[in-house]
Amino acid sequence: MAPPLLTLKDIWLTFGGTPLLEGAELTVMPGDRICLVGRNGSGKSTLLKIAAGFVEPDKGERFANPGAVIRYLPQEADYSGYETARAYVEAGLGPTDEPYLVDNILEQVGLTGDEDPSLMSGGEARRVALARELVSKPDVLLLDEPTNHLDLPAIEWLEATLKSVRSAIVLISHDRRFLQNLSKRTVWIDRGRARQLDAGFSEFEDWRDKTLEEEEIERHKLDRKIVRENSWMHGGVTGRRKRNVRRVRELKDMRQTVREQQNVQGNVRLDAAEGGLSGRLVAELTNVSKSYGDTPIVEDLSLRIMRGDQLGLVGPNGAGKTTILKLMTGGLEPDSGTVRLGANLELVSLDQRRDELDPNWTVQHALTGGRGDQVVINGKARHVAAYMKDFLFLPEQRLSPLRVLSGGERARIMLARALAQASNVLVLDEPTNDLDLETLDLLQELLADYAGTVLLVSHDRDFLDRVVTGVLAPEGEGHWQEYAGGYSDMLAQRRAEPDHRRETEKNTSRIGAKTGGVDTTPLVAGTDRSAAAEAKTARKLSFKEKHQLETLPGVIAKLEDEIAALGEALAEADLYTRDREKFDAATSRLAEAQAALEEAEMLWLELDERQDTLAARS
Repeated sequence: MAPPLLTLKDIWLTFGGTPLLEGAELTVMPGDRICLVGRNGSGKSTLLKIAAGFVEPDKGERFANPGAVIRYLPQEADYSGYETARAYVEAGLGPTDEPYLVDNILEQVGLTGDEDPSLMSGGEARRVALARELVSKPDVLLLDEPTNHLDLPAIEWLEATLKSVRSAIVLISHDRRFLQNLSKRTVWIDRGRARQLDAGFSEFEDWRDKTLEEEEIERHKLDRKIVRENSWMHGGVTGRRKRNVRRVRELKDMRQTVREQQNVQGNVRLDAAEGGLSGRLVAELTNVSKSYGDTPIVEDLSLRIMRGDQLGLVGPNGAGKTTILKLMTGGLEPDSGTVRLGANLELVSLDQRRDELDPNWTVQHALTGGRGDQVVINGKARHVAAYMKDFLFLPEQRLSPLRVLSGGERARIMLARALAQASNVLVLDEPTNDLDLETLDLLQELLADYAGTVLLVSHDRDFLDRVVTGVLAPEGEGHWQEYAGGYSDMLAQRRAEPDHRRETEKNTSRIGAKTGGVDTTPLVAGTDRSAAAEAKTARKLSFKEKHQLETLPGVIAKLEDEIAALGEALAEADLYTRDREKFDAATSRLAEAQAALEEAEMLWLELDERQDTLAARS
């Protein structure tokens, strides 16, 4: 059996008087695929830095195989002192590495190497950092949030690359799908300890829940034992003195165990302040186009968003997702086409850049807007310290400036600010950045129960699959297509499309296209833009539209039957005087059913007309 490449044994570390790691251990064997998981602030990144040799523990041993090449990717790389991306990557070459490897890896990540590090976007900077660590083909790769700032095509490229390398990998990530696809062993950093699971992340959550349940049972047993020993103590310490002294000492030890016992950190408590009911129609885009210079971002997009829809926008960085969000919500005027917004919209946005947060604000100021110490949620005032507790902040952090908070803490502040505002439309641009897995679970549950409409931009494939009911994806040349279901459903539907659509998908997925992520390949090979636009118009109905066309007649028939039954009930002469509550309920439901019938009939007529037009063209 080959010796370990890297070993951490009995690692202890304390920050500011608070123990962070207490006897943590980690062993990395050749070919290992290990994921480090745990809550924000649990010590994952610190343990990885100790493994890389950048942090010295208070106590414990670190052993690295003398012949092993170990490379570490931090969350935020330092590019100072490097004039170009190429120079930064070249610094990662080993003494025996060939220079041509730099050109090879730069081509893979879609960069020329001439980029100025100070002017690179977040996605470009992350790809350069990855290129530097991958170029030397190390024996051990220590990766801290490698998918940060990467778009979906880049994440999928990285996933495929890491699967193919021979290096052992120790990985920290909040991207569930990424962890599931790569990990074969899991290390859970929990209350200072490193618990080992000889299986990948896909089995971790069930194992974690079972472990915590067993702990709770043991804690209950200990509590009951202390109660029994207390009863004995109150009975007096008399005969068999030596044995009684031992029992007194054991009771003291049990009490000390309970005092020192660290319970699992609580979960964030998420509740959205909901506004009034919006109109049935939230937004309707008709033949909308938008370009920046000669680059088409949106071309001839027609889309209808109804109340309760949860639409995800996906695509490479620069494809136009944020632009479409602004068009949908009236924040940007189209070059051509029309945007019609519904009635009674109460819109709340969560900006991925967190530009609205002043680093000099205190936590209290950020949550109250500088208006005292009260936060109003659904019309009820709460003290800011109580509201902070819902998001895992301590009361003493109330006056802490935002600049001292971690990325995860700032993400929770943004969520807390957004969810405190009354809304019936949530616009979430990369809401999952820096959130731990438990908080992501709760955000998913909140969105599932949210009565309003959700517009979501995300590169998190698992989160998209769990939340959205439809996906809007770029098809090249500014054309966008709506798909029913989540991200995996979109991929399945694309695979079922004609070959030219799959070719367009491949082109759109190129990493680092010089247009900033917008694919400029014509939608149909050998055609110009106008022909491509006509091809889009003549395409078959989408999966969702076909389903609606097939099911709407049944919906219409049920509504007609319900309207007839309600009409008969209301025709009873004495219903108003006999049962006023039933009369009011029937009257209200009749109005709703009639409106729903009208909407269903109009949608069916529109789809049927489009199908007839397509049939005539073919």
